[in-house]
Amino acid sequence: MIGSDLDSSRTQRTWTFTARLLSALHLDGTLFTGLALLALIGLVVVYSASGGSATMLQAQIAKLVLALIVMLVLAQVPPRLIRASAPWMYLAGLMLLVAVMFVGDVTMGARRWLDLGIRFQPSEIMKIAMPLTCAWYLHERPLPPTWLNVVIMLVAIVIPAAIIARQPDLGTAVLVTASGAMVVLLAGLRARYIIAAGGLLVAGGIFGWQFLHDYQRQRVLTFLDPQNDPLGSGYHIIQSQIAIGSGGAFGKGFMNGSQAQLEFLP
Repeated sequence: MIGSDLDSSRTQRTWTFTARLLSALHLDGTLFTGLALLALIGLVVVYSASGGSATMLQAQIAKLVLALIVMLVLAQVPPRLIRASAPWMYLAGLMLLVAVMFVGDVTMGARRWLDLGIRFQPSEIMKIAMPLTCAWYLHERPLPPTWLNVVIMLVAIVIPAAIIARQPDLGTAVLVTASGAMVVLLAGLRARYIIAAGGLLVAGGIFGWQFLHDYQRQRVLTFLDPQNDPLGSGYHIIQSQIAIGSGGAFGKGFMNGSQAQLEFLP
């Protein structure tokens, strides 16, 4: 009984210390635990899918350590400062996107990069700035948002997304649009606005189809029907389907993923 009580006391002290540490670092214990478990599962999957590649595992661990450091640093920044910096981050990202149109580096036919001593893609800034700016704008306004606020947000989302799509970088443009739209949706958007936005999205897709590059159209068509070009553009999608289908609900087991280890998938 004494040993059991000692173990229980140690466990309680450990949990108390952990809770205090997470609180001091401004981290949510439940969320952090979930992220840690996902990262651990990801490392196991990467190791298995790569056929036991220590190099790939080490590279993934290095990225996770860097991400952890960034998370810890950002967690110490008061939310009010992040909120106040959101519109300035948006404006800076927008100006950099405009600068890319005129002085950006062209790589493989796409003008996406800007070299200011450090070569980077301004569109990456928008992935963070867009949802933050939408949240900043809606923060002190009545919710659910009025139609006028929804229109203002849509304009703020469409402008950078259109510039990014013109680079061309359709994938990032879609991500930026989705990140902003999700904030507006979670603000309690009324059902009629959601239906109207869906209609505009469909109409915009039909109208914008003619402005897409050939390879962008091919990506969409391949996604819808990969069997149309099984040895070309549809190859990776088909192999992914085979990998998931052959594994079933529980997978093939640790180190038994044939599609990845036999290099059917990159």
